[in-house]
Amino acid sequence: MLRNILIIVALILVVSCNQVIEQKEEVEEVSKVEDVIDPNYNPEAKLSELGITLSTPSAPVANYVNAVRTGNLIFLAGKGPKKADGEDITGKVGVDLTIEEGYEAARITGINQLSVLKGELGNLNKVKRIIKVKGMVNASPDFGDHPKVINGYSDLMVAVFGERGKHARAAVGMGSLPGNIPVEIDMVIEVYD
Repeated sequence: MLRNILIIVALILVVSCNQVIEQKEEVEEVSKVEDVIDPNYNPEAKLSELGITLSTPSAPVANYVNAVRTGNLIFLAGKGPKKADGEDITGKVGVDLTIEEGYEAARITGINQLSVLKGELGNLNKVKRIIKVKGMVNASPDFGDHPKVINGYSDLMVAVFGERGKHARAAVGMGSLPGNIPVEIDMVIEVYD
């Protein structure tokens, strides 16, 4: 009986120690990621360096808002590739547009989202991390290179925010998108208080 109790106690201690070790490893991994992120990195200066000028965000065309903040998270509504002249890029990737043209449309969508974000925050230096990007590609049924298109958006976020711009992502195909735009992309951002 005493032997069984000792075995059970030993098993509980082993499991507890393993959980503590796993938690410590998780904390160390988070610390490693935070160590890589340069707190002095300046996305506002990077925009200038890249020659990117942000515009006034377009107003929503229905019963929604461009951004919703809850705590330290900002959720941006989906946007498409509206050019500086106010016209949308249109077409289905794999039919009307090449992968490269889709990539550029995704990049323009990213600039539009940065305009919304700056309008919401006043300064992009308040961005702590791009958390999640969901990219939808208006593509032909046999098209399979959705990630290559959405890379236009992801590459821009990393170019502007450095390590803070690396994010989780989905890149999926759609049978159609509003106004026949080639991409619609939304994202979630963590900001400093």
